[in-house]
Amino acid sequence: MAFSTNPLALSVPDNAFESWLRDSGYLEILDQRSFSTTTNTTTASATSSTPITTTITGGIFVSLFSHILALLSLFTINPLSKLTTDDFSGQTPSWTRAFFGDCGSYSFPSGSDQTRLRVQENLKRYARNYASLFILFFACTLYQMPLALIGLISSLALWDIFKFCSDRWEWDQYSVIRQVFVRTAQCATAVILICLNVQMALFCALGVSYAVMILHAAFRKLTPTKRT
Repeated sequence: MAFSTNPLALSVPDNAFESWLRDSGYLEILDQRSFSTTTNTTTASATSSTPITTTITGGIFVSLFSHILALLSLFTINPLSKLTTDDFSGQTPSWTRAFFGDCGSYSFPSGSDQTRLRVQENLKRYARNYASLFILFFACTLYQMPLALIGLISSLALWDIFKFCSDRWEWDQYSVIRQVFVRTAQCATAVILICLNVQMALFCALGVSYAVMILHAAFRKLTPTKRT
């Protein structure tokens, strides 16, 4: 089901029709409409010139310029603005059919509006997939940086020892002593993480996973969602 034009154009303005599509959850139709609108605009601007050479050059320039603007708009989008904890509570979408899809599931975003729509919606749909990718990248980074892995394990072991000692000697009854040991454990953890470059491993994993997330969300077409 796809609308290349507004079927209710005689009675409903385009803005109202797009608002209804957005509120009803037909975001894949908005995705197709934004691509069709940009394509028609590019074609119209290209065919407005009489010489053939000027027409071809103008069409290529307009298309290239719109693609560059779409890529630059990725730096201005906050992909986490509409993300909620409920997006992580559902089932993980299928990696093959839903997340990766096929070659026809991807296209270059036609403009900044389509890029923003895809990024925000795809991030909500595939939030669990992106979280799993971050864990995978972080594990691979720790594998490549053994000292960081040792630092992370040492930090976890330190807090396990603190919890064991707190339960054994009932430090909860002595708030001052417990606070002293908590601050000491925090300082020791910070020293371990910094000296063994755990923060560098975390930064690398975050950078790679964010780049993969933003590019996949921008180039992945919006597909119809299941409605009950």
